[in-house]
Amino acid sequence: MSGVAGNLREIRRRIDAACGRAGRDPRSVELVAVSKTFDADAVRDAVAAGQTVFGESRLQEAEPKIADVGGDLEWHFIGSIQRNKVRRILGCCRVLHSVDSLRLARYVSNVAENLGVKPGVFLQVNQAGEESKGGLTPEEIRTNLPEIATLESIELLGLMVIPPAADDPEVARHWFQELRELRDELAVATGIALPCLSMGMSDDFEIALEEGATHVRVGSAIFGARSYRVDGELG
Repeated sequence: MSGVAGNLREIRRRIDAACGRAGRDPRSVELVAVSKTFDADAVRDAVAAGQTVFGESRLQEAEPKIADVGGDLEWHFIGSIQRNKVRRILGCCRVLHSVDSLRLARYVSNVAENLGVKPGVFLQVNQAGEESKGGLTPEEIRTNLPEIATLESIELLGLMVIPPAADDPEVARHWFQELRELRDELAVATGIALPCLSMGMSDDFEIALEEGATHVRVGSAIFGARSYRVDGELG
């Protein structure tokens, strides 16, 4: 068994345990293996261990890697999205975790319509108002969600958050709870279902699962320590 395969087995065990504590079905959770900075061979090791969903954050790295690995895999884009790269991102990624404005949501929908695709989209929420991170404020979500929900060429999956950095992973619980409560509030106020919550990374995904995460973005706990950071703390 490769190191990646063993790590995946352990992550899945921890997902099962966290879901058990929360009274949830582990099958309701999508594990996104964040392969940014790792090569195609590492991805192939994960595929051999049964992993089929992967996350990338830099288009210039993702495109050749996705082409190299091939196969029937699902790729998620988890990095900051530049408008001039949307067309290429939609050419290789099925789900976008970081749509951070109404303007970008409109643009993604327009490009998707032109390409004849319908990507899944998470709206990134910047709950803490951190200047270093993108995302809509909770108030912007409340204001703009009705229009975003009418965009016909995107599938609105739910909300995504990157909690403020903290030494203690338990600190993230507050932000995960708050995102779930915002989602529930929006459903009551607007009637718009947002079934998915993308939250939780290698250090705190178990806490996120206990608070309702449906998608967890786990990278270093699967592939090992990165030699450098990419796009902050997306996974």
